Amino acid sequence: MTEASAEPILQVRDLVKHFPVTQGVVFKRTIGHVRAVDGVSFDLHKGETLGVVGESGCGKSTLAQVLMRLEQPTSGTALFEGEDMFAKKGADLRRLRRDMQIVLQDPYTSLNPRKTVGDIVGEPFEIHPEVAPKGERQRKVQELLDIVGLNPEHVHRYPHQFSGGQRQRIGIARALALKPKVIVCDEPVSALDVSIQAQVMNLLGELQSEFGLSYIFIAHDLGVVRHLSDRVGVMYLGKMVETGTEDQIYEHPQHPYTQALLSSVPVPDPTLRDRREMIRLSGDVPSPANPPSGCRFRTRCWKATDLCAEQQPALEIRREGGQVVGDELSTDGNAHPSACHFAEERPHVVA
Repeated sequence: MTEASAEPILQVRDLVKHFPVTQGVVFKRTIGHVRAVDGVSFDLHKGETLGVVGESGCGKSTLAQVLMRLEQPTSGTALFEGEDMFAKKGADLRRLRRDMQIVLQDPYTSLNPRKTVGDIVGEPFEIHPEVAPKGERQRKVQELLDIVGLNPEHVHRYPHQFSGGQRQRIGIARALALKPKVIVCDEPVSALDVSIQAQVMNLLGELQSEFGLSYIFIAHDLGVVRHLSDRVGVMYLGKMVETGTEDQIYEHPQHPYTQALLSSVPVPDPTLRDRREMIRLSGDVPSPANPPSGCRFRTRCWKATDLCAEQQPALEIRREGGQVVGDELSTDGNAHPSACHFAEERPHVVA
């Protein structure tokens, strides 16, 4: 983790991505929408890691795809260094892609099995020839492999000749090739063994310190996110339900969903397990094609009332009991936004 600057490098406001649900084979008609991302806002500062956590299907990977322009947003804005990302086309979009790269989840499918490692890591130079002249490309590829802890002499090997952790290092080297400012890490260690996860996480931290990178780190493992993140956003059914610093989220969670997630994190020390209150949620996650009215978590929440069904809570700083405050708690280090009418801290959660 590094010290972040005051000026955001990326500003996302009310980002929405809905996928149409169609019926019919020849004459298709839209009968609904899957609300994968439904009004997400956040800032990312230079040199900062923003962790995004939540259950599978909450919209984390869709958020990554929209930010990388792999999917077009339904609505909302995203400013990269003050410029509208979604308005860029042609040469302007190519320049943006140099500054924002992605590390994908599965190292076994994200690398072309028919290409050598040298071709895979060097491919960005083919697309952006201004970064590296042809005569220097092999040397730069070998430098990148050395930076991520791989043998530079293995440029002629194929992906199947590497382990899962080594393949993910290849993916990281490819993401670093164009010297980006922001890297979106879409569950980069979820497919790896625990010991290899630690190695890749340490590598990402070292690269951030060395190159001043900003990360959006997406994961469902709260322990992994805590290791690397400066700030954390918790997503549920397409929305951010709580945001704050690493300490605020893990030591002073306020939203019931965040509290439930933290209560499920395994505690290595058996003497501490009895001190932690387990929260077992009832029911299943609702369909993003037909989310509940009001608060989307209300169907699984032990605090839910009629108010929760009638009114969607905004992501705001609240006092215990739900009263919204403005700058009154700005000096309180534990105060942070949560989207719950009855937000309150559970101080005895062991993370």
